[in-house]
Amino acid sequence: MRALMLRSSVRSLVTVFGTFSASSRKVIAQAAAVSHRYYFRKTMHYQTEQRGHQNSPDYRLYFKTSDGKYISPFHDIPLIAETEQANDVPAKKSKKSESEVLYNMVVEVPRWSNAKMEIAIKEPLNPIKQDEKKGKLRYVANIFPHKGYIWNYGALPQTWEDPGQKDKETNCCGDNDPIDVCDIGTQVCSTGQVIQVKVLGILAMIDEGEMDWKVIAINAEDPDAKNLNSIEDVRKNRPGHLEATVEWFRKYKVPDGKPENKFGFNGEFKDKDFAVEIIKSTHEHWRALVQKQKNTGGIDCKNTLCCDSPFRCTTDEAREVVQSAPAFGSAHPVSPEVDKWHFV
Repeated sequence: MRALMLRSSVRSLVTVFGTFSASSRKVIAQAAAVSHRYYFRKTMHYQTEQRGHQNSPDYRLYFKTSDGKYISPFHDIPLIAETEQANDVPAKKSKKSESEVLYNMVVEVPRWSNAKMEIAIKEPLNPIKQDEKKGKLRYVANIFPHKGYIWNYGALPQTWEDPGQKDKETNCCGDNDPIDVCDIGTQVCSTGQVIQVKVLGILAMIDEGEMDWKVIAINAEDPDAKNLNSIEDVRKNRPGHLEATVEWFRKYKVPDGKPENKFGFNGEFKDKDFAVEIIKSTHEHWRALVQKQKNTGGIDCKNTLCCDSPFRCTTDEAREVVQSAPAFGSAHPVSPEVDKWHFV
Protein backbone atom coordinates (compact mmCIF):
# COMPACT_ATOMS: atom_id res chain seq x y z
CA MET A 1 0.00 0.00 0.00
CA ARG A 2 2.84 2.40 0.88
CA ALA A 3 4.48 1.74 -2.49
CA LEU A 4 1.21 2.49 -4.28
CA MET A 5 0.83 5.77 -2.37
CA LEU A 6 4.42 6.72 -3.28
CA ARG A 7 3.80 6.12 -6.95
CA SER A 8 0.65 8.23 -6.79
CA SER A 9 2.58 11.04 -5.10
CA VAL A 10 5.26 10.98 -7.77
CA ARG A 11 2.67 11.26 -10.52
CA SER A 12 1.06 14.17 -8.72
CA LEU A 13 4.42 15.92 -8.57
CA VAL A 14 4.91 15.41 -12.28
CA THR A 15 1.49 16.93 -12.94
CA VAL A 16 1.97 19.88 -10.62
CA PHE A 17 5.57 20.72 -11.49
CA GLY A 18 5.54 19.60 -15.11
CA THR A 19 6.00 23.15 -16.37
CA PHE A 20 8.89 24.20 -14.14
CA SER A 21 12.58 24.26 -15.11
CA ALA A 22 14.02 21.58 -17.39
CA SER A 23 16.34 20.28 -14.67
CA SER A 24 13.48 19.93 -12.17
CA ARG A 25 11.34 18.16 -14.75
CA LYS A 26 14.17 15.71 -15.47
CA VAL A 27 14.55 14.71 -11.82
CA ILE A 28 10.81 14.22 -11.37
CA ALA A 29 10.48 12.36 -14.67
CA GLN A 30 13.27 9.95 -13.65
CA ALA A 31 11.48 9.20 -10.40
CA ALA A 32 8.20 8.72 -12.22
CA ALA A 33 9.81 6.37 -14.75
CA VAL A 34 10.28 3.78 -12.00
CA SER A 35 6.52 3.37 -11.85
CA HIS A 36 5.43 4.30 -15.38
CA ARG A 37 3.57 1.02 -15.79
CA TYR A 38 1.03 2.01 -13.13
CA TYR A 39 -1.59 4.05 -14.97
CA PHE A 40 -4.32 4.42 -12.37
CA ARG A 41 -4.66 7.10 -9.73
CA LYS A 42 -7.30 6.93 -6.99
CA THR A 43 -9.29 10.15 -6.58
CA MET A 44 -11.84 9.91 -3.79
CA HIS A 45 -14.58 7.63 -5.18
CA TYR A 46 -13.14 7.76 -8.67
CA GLN A 47 -10.07 6.55 -10.54
CA THR A 48 -8.39 8.04 -13.58
CA GLU A 49 -6.71 6.24 -16.46
CA GLN A 50 -4.08 7.95 -18.58
CA ARG A 51 -3.86 7.40 -22.33
CA GLY A 52 -1.46 8.89 -24.85
CA HIS A 53 1.54 11.00 -23.91
CA GLN A 54 1.49 13.86 -21.42
CA ASN A 55 2.35 17.28 -22.93
CA SER A 56 1.14 16.09 -26.35
CA PRO A 57 -2.12 16.44 -28.31
CA ASP A 58 -3.00 12.76 -27.84
CA TYR A 59 -2.97 12.81 -24.03
CA ARG A 60 -6.29 11.92 -22.40
CA LEU A 61 -7.32 11.29 -18.79
CA TYR A 62 -10.39 9.06 -18.54
CA PHE A 63 -12.50 8.55 -15.43
CA LYS A 64 -13.68 5.34 -13.78
CA THR A 65 -15.81 4.46 -10.79
CA SER A 66 -14.23 2.68 -7.83
CA ASP A 67 -15.41 -0.63 -9.31
CA GLY A 68 -13.66 0.04 -12.62
CA LYS A 69 -16.52 1.19 -14.86
CA TYR A 70 -15.76 4.05 -17.22
CA ILE A 71 -17.78 7.24 -16.80
CA SER A 72 -17.97 10.81 -18.05
CA PRO A 73 -16.74 13.39 -15.52
CA PHE A 74 -19.06 15.91 -17.19
CA HIS A 75 -22.27 13.87 -17.02
CA ASP A 76 -21.84 10.98 -14.55
CA ILE A 77 -20.25 12.58 -11.48
CA PRO A 78 -23.05 14.12 -9.38
CA LEU A 79 -23.13 17.88 -8.87
CA ILE A 80 -24.02 17.49 -5.19
CA ALA A 81 -21.22 15.76 -3.31
CA GLU A 82 -23.15 14.47 -0.30
CA THR A 83 -25.78 12.45 -2.10
CA GLU A 84 -25.77 9.34 -4.24
CA GLN A 85 -26.92 9.84 -7.79
CA ALA A 86 -28.68 6.44 -7.79
CA ASN A 87 -28.60 6.34 -11.61
CA ASP A 88 -30.90 9.33 -11.80
CA VAL A 89 -30.90 12.78 -13.35
CA PRO A 90 -30.33 15.00 -11.48
CA ALA A 91 -28.68 13.89 -8.23
CA LYS A 92 -31.01 13.62 -5.23
CA LYS A 93 -31.31 16.75 -3.14
CA SER A 94 -29.36 17.03 0.07
CA LYS A 95 -31.20 17.38 3.37
CA LYS A 96 -28.93 20.30 4.24
CA SER A 97 -29.84 23.88 3.44
CA GLU A 98 -28.53 25.15 0.12
CA SER A 99 -25.93 27.29 1.86
CA GLU A 100 -24.42 24.18 3.50
CA VAL A 101 -24.35 21.96 0.41
CA LEU A 102 -21.00 20.62 -0.76
CA TYR A 103 -20.37 20.28 -4.48
CA ASN A 104 -18.13 17.93 -6.42
CA MET A 105 -15.34 19.73 -8.25
CA VAL A 106 -13.36 18.04 -11.02
CA VAL A 107 -9.85 19.49 -10.86
CA GLU A 108 -8.54 20.22 -14.34
CA VAL A 109 -5.50 22.40 -13.57
CA PRO A 110 -3.42 22.19 -10.36
CA ARG A 111 -2.31 25.45 -8.77
CA TRP A 112 1.03 26.85 -10.02
CA SER A 113 0.88 24.84 -13.27
CA ASN A 114 0.48 26.27 -16.79
CA ALA A 115 -0.94 23.56 -19.07
CA LYS A 116 -4.53 24.47 -19.94
CA MET A 117 -6.15 21.14 -19.15
CA GLU A 118 -9.92 20.86 -19.57
CA ILE A 119 -12.82 18.46 -19.85
CA ALA A 120 -13.18 17.61 -23.54
CA ILE A 121 -16.88 18.33 -23.94
CA LYS A 122 -16.98 17.27 -27.61
CA GLU A 123 -15.35 13.85 -27.16
CA PRO A 124 -16.99 10.58 -26.03
CA LEU A 125 -16.84 10.19 -22.22
CA ASN A 126 -15.38 13.71 -21.98
CA PRO A 127 -11.82 12.91 -20.83
CA ILE A 128 -9.52 15.68 -19.64
CA LYS A 129 -7.10 16.82 -22.33
CA GLN A 130 -4.86 19.81 -22.98
CA ASP A 131 -6.56 22.56 -24.97
CA GLU A 132 -5.12 23.51 -28.35
CA LYS A 133 -5.10 26.74 -30.33
CA LYS A 134 -4.09 26.77 -34.01
CA GLY A 135 -2.58 23.32 -33.68
CA LYS A 136 -0.47 24.15 -30.62
CA LEU A 137 -0.95 23.08 -27.03
CA ARG A 138 -2.11 25.91 -24.81
CA TYR A 139 -0.26 27.07 -21.70
CA VAL A 140 -1.33 30.07 -19.66
CA ALA A 141 1.35 32.72 -19.33
CA ASN A 142 3.02 33.61 -16.05
CA ILE A 143 1.78 37.12 -15.31
CA PHE A 144 4.18 38.65 -12.80
CA PRO A 145 4.22 37.93 -9.89
CA HIS A 146 2.21 34.74 -10.45
CA LYS A 147 3.28 31.28 -11.61
CA GLY A 148 0.59 29.69 -13.75
CA TYR A 149 -2.87 29.34 -12.22
CA ILE A 150 -3.13 30.82 -8.72
CA TRP A 151 -5.74 28.32 -7.46
CA ASN A 152 -6.73 24.75 -8.26
CA TYR A 153 -8.92 25.30 -11.29
CA GLY A 154 -11.68 23.05 -12.53
CA ALA A 155 -15.38 22.58 -13.16
CA LEU A 156 -18.62 21.56 -11.48
CA PRO A 157 -19.97 18.40 -13.14
CA GLN A 158 -23.56 18.30 -14.39
CA THR A 159 -23.57 22.04 -15.16
CA TRP A 160 -23.61 23.77 -18.52
CA GLU A 161 -23.44 27.43 -19.48
CA ASP A 162 -25.96 27.38 -22.31
CA PRO A 163 -24.83 29.50 -25.30
CA GLY A 164 -28.48 29.90 -26.25
CA GLN A 165 -29.42 31.35 -22.88
CA LYS A 166 -28.86 35.08 -22.31
CA ASP A 167 -28.01 36.12 -18.76
CA LYS A 168 -30.52 38.75 -17.65
CA GLU A 169 -27.94 40.61 -15.56
CA THR A 170 -25.07 40.87 -18.03
CA ASN A 171 -26.97 40.38 -21.31
CA CYS A 172 -24.37 37.78 -22.40
CA CYS A 173 -24.89 34.15 -23.44
CA GLY A 174 -23.09 31.18 -21.87
CA ASP A 175 -19.73 29.92 -23.08
CA ASN A 176 -20.89 26.32 -23.81
CA ASP A 177 -18.83 24.76 -20.98
CA PRO A 178 -19.41 23.41 -17.47
CA ILE A 179 -19.23 26.20 -14.92
CA ASP A 180 -15.66 26.98 -13.77
CA VAL A 181 -14.44 26.77 -10.16
CA CYS A 182 -11.44 28.27 -8.38
CA ASP A 183 -10.52 26.26 -5.27
CA ILE A 184 -8.67 28.67 -2.98
CA GLY A 185 -7.62 25.98 -0.50
CA THR A 186 -4.01 25.47 0.54
CA GLN A 187 -3.60 21.96 -0.89
CA VAL A 188 -2.18 21.65 -4.41
CA CYS A 189 -4.43 19.12 -6.14
CA SER A 190 -3.73 16.97 -9.19
CA THR A 191 -5.43 16.84 -12.57
CA GLY A 192 -8.43 14.52 -12.41
CA GLN A 193 -8.83 14.73 -8.65
CA VAL A 194 -12.45 15.03 -7.49
CA ILE A 195 -12.83 17.12 -4.34
CA GLN A 196 -15.76 18.37 -2.29
CA VAL A 197 -15.95 22.15 -2.18
CA LYS A 198 -17.82 24.78 -0.24
CA VAL A 199 -19.09 27.62 -2.45
CA LEU A 200 -18.20 31.13 -1.21
CA GLY A 201 -19.12 33.47 -4.07
CA ILE A 202 -18.88 34.06 -7.79
CA LEU A 203 -17.27 36.40 -10.33
CA ALA A 204 -19.00 37.35 -13.60
CA MET A 205 -16.22 37.29 -16.20
CA ILE A 206 -17.10 38.20 -19.78
CA ASP A 207 -14.74 36.42 -22.18
CA GLU A 208 -14.93 37.76 -25.74
CA GLY A 209 -18.60 38.56 -25.25
CA GLU A 210 -19.53 35.26 -23.60
CA MET A 211 -20.66 34.78 -20.02
CA ASP A 212 -17.98 32.80 -18.17
CA TRP A 213 -18.87 32.54 -14.48
CA LYS A 214 -16.04 31.80 -12.03
CA VAL A 215 -17.22 30.15 -8.81
CA ILE A 216 -15.01 30.86 -5.80
CA ALA A 217 -14.90 27.85 -3.47
CA ILE A 218 -12.72 26.05 -0.96
CA ASN A 219 -11.91 22.38 -0.51
CA ALA A 220 -14.06 21.18 2.40
CA GLU A 221 -11.03 19.28 3.75
CA ASP A 222 -8.87 22.40 3.87
CA PRO A 223 -7.80 23.59 7.35
CA ASP A 224 -9.17 27.06 6.55
CA ALA A 225 -12.57 25.79 5.35
CA LYS A 226 -14.20 26.20 8.76
CA ASN A 227 -13.24 29.89 8.82
CA LEU A 228 -14.28 30.73 5.26
CA ASN A 229 -18.04 30.69 4.76
CA SER A 230 -18.63 33.73 2.55
CA ILE A 231 -16.89 35.99 0.09
CA GLU A 232 -16.55 38.56 2.87
CA ASP A 233 -14.67 35.99 4.96
CA VAL A 234 -12.21 35.62 2.08
CA ARG A 235 -11.80 39.39 1.85
CA LYS A 236 -11.20 39.61 5.61
CA ASN A 237 -8.93 36.60 6.12
CA ARG A 238 -7.08 36.61 2.82
CA PRO A 239 -6.30 40.26 2.05
CA GLY A 240 -5.46 40.78 -1.61
CA HIS A 241 -6.61 37.34 -2.77
CA LEU A 242 -9.82 38.47 -4.44
CA GLU A 243 -8.10 41.46 -6.05
CA ALA A 244 -5.38 39.15 -7.40
CA THR A 245 -8.07 36.84 -8.80
CA VAL A 246 -9.74 39.64 -10.75
CA GLU A 247 -6.38 40.90 -12.02
CA TRP A 248 -5.35 37.40 -13.10
CA PHE A 249 -8.53 36.83 -15.10
CA ARG A 250 -8.32 40.33 -16.55
CA LYS A 251 -4.82 39.92 -17.96
CA TYR A 252 -4.09 36.23 -18.52
CA LYS A 253 -4.76 36.37 -22.28
CA VAL A 254 -2.88 39.60 -22.91
CA PRO A 255 0.49 37.87 -23.63
CA ASP A 256 -1.31 35.95 -26.42
CA GLY A 257 -2.26 39.22 -28.09
CA LYS A 258 -5.84 39.25 -26.78
CA PRO A 259 -7.52 42.26 -25.11
CA GLU A 260 -8.15 42.32 -21.37
CA ASN A 261 -11.24 40.45 -20.22
CA LYS A 262 -14.21 42.39 -18.91
CA PHE A 263 -16.52 41.70 -15.97
CA GLY A 264 -20.13 42.09 -15.02
CA PHE A 265 -21.10 43.99 -11.87
CA ASN A 266 -18.00 46.21 -12.24
CA GLY A 267 -15.78 43.28 -11.30
CA GLU A 268 -17.38 42.87 -7.89
CA PHE A 269 -17.82 39.37 -6.47
CA LYS A 270 -21.39 38.27 -5.82
CA ASP A 271 -22.19 36.39 -2.62
CA LYS A 272 -22.75 32.70 -1.94
CA ASP A 273 -26.53 32.81 -2.36
CA PHE A 274 -26.15 34.42 -5.77
CA ALA A 275 -23.58 31.79 -6.73
CA VAL A 276 -25.89 28.94 -5.69
CA GLU A 277 -28.66 30.31 -7.91
CA ILE A 278 -26.29 30.44 -10.89
CA ILE A 279 -25.15 26.88 -10.21
CA LYS A 280 -28.76 25.70 -9.99
CA SER A 281 -29.63 27.31 -13.33
CA THR A 282 -26.58 25.80 -15.08
CA HIS A 283 -27.53 22.41 -13.64
CA GLU A 284 -31.00 22.72 -15.15
CA HIS A 285 -29.47 23.66 -18.50
CA TRP A 286 -27.24 20.56 -18.31
CA ARG A 287 -30.22 18.40 -17.41
CA ALA A 288 -32.07 19.59 -20.53
CA LEU A 289 -28.93 18.89 -22.57
CA VAL A 290 -28.55 15.22 -21.56
CA GLN A 291 -32.28 14.63 -21.92
CA LYS A 292 -32.06 15.90 -25.52
CA GLN A 293 -34.32 18.84 -24.83
CA LYS A 294 -31.59 21.19 -26.11
CA ASN A 295 -29.48 21.21 -29.25
CA THR A 296 -26.17 19.65 -28.23
CA GLY A 297 -24.21 21.84 -30.65
CA GLY A 298 -21.40 19.30 -30.93
CA ILE A 299 -21.25 18.42 -27.23
CA ASP A 300 -20.88 14.67 -26.66
CA CYS A 301 -23.46 13.59 -24.10
CA LYS A 302 -22.47 9.92 -23.95
CA ASN A 303 -22.85 8.75 -20.36
CA THR A 304 -23.15 5.50 -18.43
CA LEU A 305 -25.21 6.44 -15.35
CA CYS A 306 -28.00 8.84 -16.38
CA CYS A 307 -30.77 6.28 -16.71
CA ASP A 308 -33.36 8.50 -18.40
CA SER A 309 -30.89 10.01 -20.87
CA PRO A 310 -31.13 8.90 -24.52
CA PHE A 311 -27.33 9.25 -24.67
CA ARG A 312 -26.70 6.53 -22.10
CA CYS A 313 -24.32 3.81 -23.30
CA THR A 314 -23.34 0.36 -22.04
CA THR A 315 -20.25 -0.51 -20.01
CA ASP A 316 -18.82 -2.32 -23.04
CA GLU A 317 -19.37 0.68 -25.31
CA ALA A 318 -17.62 2.93 -22.80
CA ARG A 319 -14.68 0.53 -22.55
CA GLU A 320 -14.34 0.52 -26.35
CA VAL A 321 -14.08 4.33 -26.32
CA VAL A 322 -11.13 4.23 -23.92
CA GLN A 323 -9.40 1.29 -25.58
CA SER A 324 -9.52 3.09 -28.94
CA ALA A 325 -7.33 5.88 -27.52
CA PRO A 326 -3.51 5.65 -27.85
CA ALA A 327 -1.78 3.58 -25.19
CA PHE A 328 -0.17 5.43 -22.30
CA GLY A 329 3.49 6.32 -22.90
CA SER A 330 6.28 8.58 -21.71
CA ALA A 331 5.69 12.32 -21.46
CA HIS A 332 6.89 14.71 -24.13
CA PRO A 333 9.24 17.57 -23.21
CA VAL A 334 7.86 21.04 -22.46
CA SER A 335 9.33 24.17 -24.02
CA PRO A 336 11.36 26.39 -21.62
CA GLU A 337 9.24 29.27 -22.97
CA VAL A 338 6.45 28.10 -20.64
CA ASP A 339 8.49 29.29 -17.63
CA LYS A 340 8.87 32.85 -18.95
CA TRP A 341 7.49 35.71 -16.87
CA HIS A 342 5.33 38.37 -18.53
CA PHE A 343 5.02 41.95 -17.31
CA VAL A 344 1.73 43.45 -18.51
